[in-house]
Amino acid sequence: MLASALRLVDTEPPSLHADIVNQLRDFIVEGHLAPGMRVPERELCEKFDISRTPLREALKVLAAEGLIELLPNRGARVRQFSEADIRNLFEVISGLDFVAGRMACTRITDAGIAEIEAMHLEMYTCYLRRELTDYFRINQKIHQAIVDAVGNPVLSANYAKLNAVVRRLRYAANLVRRDRLGDAMREHEQIMDALRRRAGDELGLLMFEHMQRKCEAVCEHVQEQPEARQRPE
Repeated sequence: MLASALRLVDTEPPSLHADIVNQLRDFIVEGHLAPGMRVPERELCEKFDISRTPLREALKVLAAEGLIELLPNRGARVRQFSEADIRNLFEVISGLDFVAGRMACTRITDAGIAEIEAMHLEMYTCYLRRELTDYFRINQKIHQAIVDAVGNPVLSANYAKLNAVVRRLRYAANLVRRDRLGDAMREHEQIMDALRRRAGDELGLLMFEHMQRKCEAVCEHVQEQPEARQRPE
């Protein structure tokens, strides 16, 4: 039973170069391939200077994460999420954030808090400069660092897997709804304050509510898209 639980998240094949996966993941997250679009394997091989074998290994990893869908004998396409899909994803990741916030406060070291504090200040600088790509990247690192501070590899791995999918949805919505960024920064200030005080119950609730607000912003963005309005119920 325990062995099966520890296999909730498959590890990447040892032959797979993690850098290829990370580059391809970032390429999709940043919107270079639209939802529902076929993955152009030849162009990506040229862009990343790789052969089709490592590219397809990378696509398998991203399919396992839920970013793309593999099509039998027809390549792959970027996954398109319904509003129900989005709400289901955010329910789970919000719950993980809640648990992580409560537990991290009892386990994180002073050095760990200082490291997250430094990331927060870097993110704030990116926010002021409107360097949105770096802002989003550091934002994700902060959330993962709080989760990792719990010291539970099963929690960390499953959070990272879900966050890879949620990250693309948040990135697309925030590029359009930039008014939301100011609210997000204020929420992060509250999160940091609770972390400094090691107020576990407060931090868990703040992280949960923060992610729920992200969910609403993403759903509003999806509802505003022409293809979403035309999709039959």
